[in-house]
Amino acid sequence: MTNITSRIGRLVKNIFLYLLGIGVLVSCEPKTQPQQPVELVQISTIDALMQGNYDGVASLAYLSETGNFGIGTFNALDGEMVLLDGKFYQCRADGTTKRPSLKTTTPFASVTRFQQTKSIELADCTFPKLKSVFDTVMQSANLFYAIKLHGNFERVKVRSVPAQKKPYPALTEVTKDQPEFGMVQVSGTLMGFYCPAFVKGVNVPGFHLHFLSDDHDFGGHVLEFELNKGELCLAEISQFRMILPKEGSFLESDLTKDLSKELEQVEGSRKD
Repeated sequence: MTNITSRIGRLVKNIFLYLLGIGVLVSCEPKTQPQQPVELVQISTIDALMQGNYDGVASLAYLSETGNFGIGTFNALDGEMVLLDGKFYQCRADGTTKRPSLKTTTPFASVTRFQQTKSIELADCTFPKLKSVFDTVMQSANLFYAIKLHGNFERVKVRSVPAQKKPYPALTEVTKDQPEFGMVQVSGTLMGFYCPAFVKGVNVPGFHLHFLSDDHDFGGHVLEFELNKGELCLAEISQFRMILPKEGSFLESDLTKDLSKELEQVEGSRKD
């Protein structure tokens, strides 16, 4: 009886050690970290901006925590925003470009963490051709895309907007006399977003692009361009997060109007 008990004890002990060994092996297996979802983070809405809501509601420091790539504007509508490779640039209405303080605020911006999903070599490309190429390579017109086109440009035409004073005029009034700038033989990055048609009133449906030269001395909202040669990089985005102001004129704005025609006017060149 003693021998049987001893054998059973050894068997139980061996089984326990075996199971313990399996547990150690399993626990030592490397764990793959789930990739952080890519999302487009937006401050306020385009229609609120159209109606003159220019007071900054989020700091650049806050934006830098949500992404490293994006576009927008600044408090009081003081120029065009470029967020490229984690650095902010302010393209002002006097043609200068500077690095703003992270304490600077924005009334409207779109930001993401750029994670490339596709790249294409382009040559002899214009704005209409870019749109045509994009239509053939995007997976769906119902998703968001971050767009980054770096290369050598034959010419680039941009605009900026001057800082406004209260009472703020509508954006259509501001852009009637918008400063426009052109540069030839410039290398730089054309960047921004494609948004689906269903974001009407929330963001700019279709393309909204800004430009920054490699020397960081020239940039703004893109009106026209001719690319000699460059690389188009796309980042597909399927998540969208909007942050709305909790105070100020936004709360009293009438955002039920269809401002599609006014937005087309704002996005284009000045009508002389």
